[in-house]
Amino acid sequence: MKSKIILIAMVASVAISCKGRQDSANQMEVKDSLSTSADSVMADSRGYIVAVGDLAPDFEIEYADGKKEMLSSLRGKVVMLQFTASWCGVCRKEMPFIEKDIWQKHKNNSSFALIGIDFKETPEVAAKFAKDIKITYPLTLDMDGAKFNLFCGPDAGVTRNIIINKEGRIIMLTRLYEEEEFAEMVKLIDAELLK
Repeated sequence: MKSKIILIAMVASVAISCKGRQDSANQMEVKDSLSTSADSVMADSRGYIVAVGDLAPDFEIEYADGKKEMLSSLRGKVVMLQFTASWCGVCRKEMPFIEKDIWQKHKNNSSFALIGIDFKETPEVAAKFAKDIKITYPLTLDMDGAKFNLFCGPDAGVTRNIIINKEGRIIMLTRLYEEEEFAEMVKLIDAELLK
């Protein structure tokens, strides 16, 4: 009888031990699936992982002259972010229109900020690019692509414009250069600056 009790106790102990390990393994699986789903945010059909209405992700803007500021420090202004690169033909086509139709019109408006962001290029390449394309708005740096990846999935490309309202919310996202969409963006910026 005593050996039966010892045997039952041993079996119960093993069962409890195995159950604990299984629960622990299940918790690990749940934890892994949660972190995997958080790491792999799905991009929309145009490559964005943000949407109109979202609060713009904050990041440090790095100007060519060494000045740095947080995007959030521009709250109270209408902000246009333009992701670009010297090798991008569409960017080269669009940027003169940004210069002429947006920057030259609003560059002296203290309620507006236009930030060009050069994607994965050195300060020297970015400076030459700005000079070659004849833009005078600031072209800042994103040498590792981390700023771009706050807004877009890993396989997304430039050119992109992100318009942010005075409260820091995204109000327009563009992709490539289409005259009709560009005209809408110009009107939207004009209207936001009148608010």
